[in-house]
Amino acid sequence: MRINKYVALATGLSRRAADAAIAEGRVQVNDQLPTPGQSINDSDIVLLDGKVITIAAESTTILLHKPVGYVVSRNGQGSRTIYDLLPPSLHHLKPVGRLDKDSSGLLLLTNNGDLAQQLTHPSHHKRKVYEITLDKPLQPLHRQLIADRGIQLNDGLSQLGLERQVDGDDKRWVVYMSEGRNRQIRRTFDAVGYTVTRLHRVTFGEYSLESLASGSYKSI
Repeated sequence: MRINKYVALATGLSRRAADAAIAEGRVQVNDQLPTPGQSINDSDIVLLDGKVITIAAESTTILLHKPVGYVVSRNGQGSRTIYDLLPPSLHHLKPVGRLDKDSSGLLLLTNNGDLAQQLTHPSHHKRKVYEITLDKPLQPLHRQLIADRGIQLNDGLSQLGLERQVDGDDKRWVVYMSEGRNRQIRRTFDAVGYTVTRLHRVTFGEYSLESLASGSYKSI
């Protein structure tokens, strides 16, 4: 197995991130810096940042129903983290994308770097679906701006698909998007004068939350 694939599978990094770690000298094989494309054998000892890394017997991916109030991080700096919801045997898994502390819903965690890359790289256009609630009814002009023209944010244009959750209710919306910029939905509505009071992800690519209880997880 090539060194970059080994590092990706052992750590949950993408292949690109694994290549970068190798190029930066952070990876050692048997106390030596590896050559590009070097093959790894069962007897080799591989280290990343001075720590031994190994590939699990098989990749593991779980779907977690993240509650509001939990940080998607290993260090919550005083806040509860998603790892407080998981047994120690799953603490090696890494989240695919993010949900902020005040958001809830579907969160994938995996040690499969290739899967994480497929789900998050913009070229794959994985659709994500959210249910949101606004602090006041969305005006038709603002709906048209967001859905048709897009809103210019400091990191680029944000264009979201929108439909009502319930006919006649202009405060609750279903949002469709294939990007994943930091707090993009909240920032988009804030730019036209609205506050998102609830943000709940129900779908990520081919994965759906369905009836999974808040705070629970399942293997996929």
